[in-house]
Amino acid sequence: MTVATPSITTHQESDGTIEQISRWRGLLIGTAIGDALGLPAEGLSRRRVQRLYQGNWRHRLVFGRGMISDDTEHTAFVAQSLLRYPDSPERFARRLGWYLRGWLLSLPAGIGFATLRAILKLWLGFPPNHSGVYSAGNGPAMRVAAIGAFFAHHPQRRAAYVAVSTRITHTDPKALTGATAIAELAAWIVRDRLTRRPSLATFIALLRRCGPDDAEWQTLVDAIEQAARENRTVAELAEKMGLAQGVTGYIYHTVPIAVYAWFQHDGDYRPTLTAVLNCGGDTDTVGAIAGALAGATVGESGIPEEWKAGVTDWPCSLTWLRALADRLATVTRTGQPSAPLRYFWPAIPVRNLVFLLIVLAHGFRRLLPPYR
Repeated sequence: MTVATPSITTHQESDGTIEQISRWRGLLIGTAIGDALGLPAEGLSRRRVQRLYQGNWRHRLVFGRGMISDDTEHTAFVAQSLLRYPDSPERFARRLGWYLRGWLLSLPAGIGFATLRAILKLWLGFPPNHSGVYSAGNGPAMRVAAIGAFFAHHPQRRAAYVAVSTRITHTDPKALTGATAIAELAAWIVRDRLTRRPSLATFIALLRRCGPDDAEWQTLVDAIEQAARENRTVAELAEKMGLAQGVTGYIYHTVPIAVYAWFQHDGDYRPTLTAVLNCGGDTDTVGAIAGALAGATVGESGIPEEWKAGVTDWPCSLTWLRALADRLATVTRTGQPSAPLRYFWPAIPVRNLVFLLIVLAHGFRRLLPPYR
């Protein structure tokens, strides 16, 4: 008996470590895939998306390949900051602020106006707790799933990190509520090792706790609950929310659609992503958020191989994201800080220039039919 026990424990710990790595890889790669798939359709109406893509989602950015955008990049910045400062939200925020400053200097092709103003304030010397602007854009929600997963077993630290990650760019309380919803759901997925959706009552209770004093948020949760009870599609919920033309960049539009798609499709990656992307609008961000949740649920192996193979980007490649996920799993398990994962920074401006040209080409393509 005394000889067998260590062997069993080691086996259990090994299985848990493998699963943890798989979920981390699923979260980061799931974010990137949702971002890359949705990017070519960003800003298109639901009707035009259906006419152009007919529900057949594959990489279309350039020659059947996909690239990531700010949704994945900001998630990586959060992950890198967590590696270095897993025990100090203030130092984490300062580190994240420097990543955002450097990102702006790399001339990114797309950047939200609120985030731009916040980063400019960082460059002017404002500290991270005073750099945010009053906005309820979806920036805080797109990068926060990693915080939820990292502090899955530590609710107080999770709340503190979500707050500083949000406040560095957005100060509207709605931004914090939306970001909290994504972080809490990601934490739940990892903590309880979910492989399918939970009960509706438990899911709704979690959402309600994210904004208990916000009447608008509670109304949205009511709509999600009703849609689930009536087995409505994600598109039908979007219509009820007034989003028939597409999901906007408002965090109270993006987050409900992403979390309902995850619930409605049991966290199954392909149908979850298909459902949110078919809604049109801010497809790269809602795809990245839903992709993070579904990816954390199914692990990397649950993400379609052809979608992974289609992402062509560098230096923030899927290989690099896997290595980042593995390092996050180690720090989560040991509690010991780690050096951020290096990549070739001088390549970023060149990559962003190429990316900008590709995005402009897509802009010209949108001048051609079909127009609706």
